[in-house]
Amino acid sequence: MAWLLLGKKRIYMNFTRALATTSCRHLAGSNFASIFAEQSVYASARCMPDLINHSYLGAACFSSGTKECGIRCFHASSQFWARSDGQYGLKTPKKEKYVRRDSRNQPPVEAPYVPRNVTKTKSNPNKTIEIFEGMALVELAKRTGKSVSSLQDILTNVGEKIESEFEPLSMDIAELAAMEVGVNVKRLHSTEGAELLPRPAVVTVMGHVDHGKTSLLDALRLTSVAAKEAGGITQHLGAFVVGMSSGASITFLDTPGHAAFSAMRARGAAVTDIVVLVVAADDGVMPQTLEAVSHAKAANVPIVVAINKCDKPGANPEKVKLQLASEGLLLEEMGGDIQVVEVSAIKKTGLDNLEVAVLLQADMMDLKARFDGPAQAYVVEARLDKGRGPLVTTIVKAGTLVCGQHVVIGSQWGRIRAIKDTAGRLTQRATPAMPVEIEGLRGLPMAGDDVIVVHSEERARMLSSGRKKKFEEDRLRNKMVLDTPTTSDDSEGVPLRVEMPVIVKADVQGTVQAVTDALTTLNSPQVSVNIVHVGVGPLSQSDVDLAQACGACIVGFNVKSPPISLSQAATRASIKIILHRVIYHLLEDIASLIIEKAPGTSETQVAGQAEVLNIFEVKGSKSKGPDVKIAGCKVVDGFVNRSATMRLLRSGEVVFEGLCTSLKREKQDVDSVKKGNECGLVISNWSDFQIGDVIQCLEQVVRKPKFVKSESGAVRIEC
Repeated sequence: MAWLLLGKKRIYMNFTRALATTSCRHLAGSNFASIFAEQSVYASARCMPDLINHSYLGAACFSSGTKECGIRCFHASSQFWARSDGQYGLKTPKKEKYVRRDSRNQPPVEAPYVPRNVTKTKSNPNKTIEIFEGMALVELAKRTGKSVSSLQDILTNVGEKIESEFEPLSMDIAELAAMEVGVNVKRLHSTEGAELLPRPAVVTVMGHVDHGKTSLLDALRLTSVAAKEAGGITQHLGAFVVGMSSGASITFLDTPGHAAFSAMRARGAAVTDIVVLVVAADDGVMPQTLEAVSHAKAANVPIVVAINKCDKPGANPEKVKLQLASEGLLLEEMGGDIQVVEVSAIKKTGLDNLEVAVLLQADMMDLKARFDGPAQAYVVEARLDKGRGPLVTTIVKAGTLVCGQHVVIGSQWGRIRAIKDTAGRLTQRATPAMPVEIEGLRGLPMAGDDVIVVHSEERARMLSSGRKKKFEEDRLRNKMVLDTPTTSDDSEGVPLRVEMPVIVKADVQGTVQAVTDALTTLNSPQVSVNIVHVGVGPLSQSDVDLAQACGACIVGFNVKSPPISLSQAATRASIKIILHRVIYHLLEDIASLIIEKAPGTSETQVAGQAEVLNIFEVKGSKSKGPDVKIAGCKVVDGFVNRSATMRLLRSGEVVFEGLCTSLKREKQDVDSVKKGNECGLVISNWSDFQIGDVIQCLEQVVRKPKFVKSESGAVRIEC
């Protein structure tokens, strides 16, 4: 068979050479040689299937000499076969791997969904830019790091038509565009071109708890606020306007001194011009005194020291001055610039000197502000009134706040419906350094937010909506970071951490924040305090429903007692309601709940010790079992329990540990033997007792955390 195929191939090659030679002779001297070569390639490619089919017919097919057979089986020389078929527009199909198909019916294969690659604007929540009134679009693009065209698209979506990149923008529009690209903003207010007029000073009274801050203010304004406070301590941030004997008026802020109200003291220092640091002459410098100094230094605010309680027998003002100087305060008596005044709130002595010191400091600062134009104000406190709705106590820093204006405070907006001064009188406007209470907001803002006046309701809605969206995105991002699980190789032996959900309700927004921060400090390795919900106002049915759904307890601070129906509903649902008016008692009760819920730490401790005085051996038998050695002991400390584990010590070293299988006293089985009594005991799998050995009784105990309270009022759970 092989020689037959080889003969066929030789016949085919000879026939091809003869035909090509004859054709080239007829076409010599003409330009058809190249055309003929290309046609030969085409013909050979076209005739290849026929050639393969006819190869099995023998040499007769090729010797027939017919024209048709010559054309169909024509081939070019080997130099044309070396060329690529791509030059002539021919593409040879790729050889695919043969896959055998299954005859059974198979379900169609679903391809996975691949989303489109859509470019999104990446937000940078940690980036903060400064914006100002009249800011150009090109400057905003430079600070945000975005292109001018992308910012123009954002402004078009919010309804602002910007024709030029150098066109000035209002601060509201600049903030909207910045929030859309995912950056935080800080507003810069300029007083260029505005008339600046003198304004009253804003003075914040700070210091340690129970050093007489509110009593000193009562002596200045001839009131008795301190006598009405729960527990005799201030737990709110209050603002008052006091008319001094010289005819000048000063705005005072009273801050609480307890350790839980650090955020309130920080807000007071942020809005104030002068800090009056009250230090008790009989107590000296305390932790919250140093914290107040830190807040004042951080806000770059001058300090006037008032040494109170100088009328007490144990008062020592000179010691207080030395303590303050050692903390870095340069007093006037020591060559510094900090004034020191010795006063007594009870005897009302030294108040004139304090007034002179505060007014002198204010004159040196030359306090002025802009009275014209939209107001810039700061939220001191916020609360919810049942009949009037959200009420916000603010201090105007610049401009004039007018009744009827649209404002945005934090993420809330509204139209000012009424303005009241500190005496409760209605007024139409509020000027700089004037504390007022405004109503008309749609929701309750946070204490510490800025009050922004906008020119229309539409702008207020847009700005409020953008801030809410940004706030929610930041909250979810922070929650994802906090909830990210961390793997640890040392997880064995770590006690389980249980969660204690809590719902917090208080009378004002600042107190809610203070109570929430104080409860968070009670977190321990065993119990995690989870603040499920916070709110301002009395307890409601929705709070009980939420507590029932998540198994939380309800904490009410300075709120009214709930109705009987609500208390009964909470009792039926096994919901614990804790109501308090003093921060000390609240933290103690919550700490008791945490300690009760904590799983504790399992520890092995020595419950008692017994000394081996003699050894007894009981012979065994087939019915009674093997031989048994009994250690005759005397309990020298604690007690010995039959169900406990025994540890055998010899010369101070541990020899064996095992269970006690028998404990007898005077031939009677007993459960335990106390100190001073003799007994006989048997330890499982041990019989090598020696006189003088010490047997310790071990027991497993669960050690609970404990509540620790420092002198400054700070509390913690110690495991």
